[in-house]
Amino acid sequence: MRAGETMERQGDADSMEGEASHQPGAKERQPVRLHRRLAHTDLAAVGEVRSALREFLRHRWQAEPAEVAELLLSELVTNALIHTRHGAVVTASVAPAGLRVEVRDFVSGLPVSYVPNADDGTHGRGLLLVRSLADAWGVNTHALGKVVWFELDGERP
Repeated sequence: MRAGETMERQGDADSMEGEASHQPGAKERQPVRLHRRLAHTDLAAVGEVRSALREFLRHRWQAEPAEVAELLLSELVTNALIHTRHGAVVTASVAPAGLRVEVRDFVSGLPVSYVPNADDGTHGRGLLLVRSLADAWGVNTHALGKVVWFELDGERP
């Protein structure tokens, strides 16, 4: 694990997919939450957090929705790092019926919806992609900053 990255382990034995946690030789509990802090100057972290999400979802999620999750995560992280300049915190949680990814920044104010024109190149499409591809998404404001989140429905593999 890299500095700033933690994986929390689920505490209840019911999620161990058929094996009791008290048996000798039982599988190690699988992480159910990925948590990563990113510095505001670390644009290389976008690829690293995508890779961390890919690894986190490898045995927990179907391939196609995992690829969508990677794309949407990279859009939200890029927005947070470029537009807020105060770093971000990424959290991804897997539940039996869905995946939730949150990107928290530390600047007040809601993200501005933007409809890019042809002259914008590849800029300005992040929230448009999130709105188009996520099953649900939104923004929760906090005293210091906000959390932009998305959810993808689906079953585990």
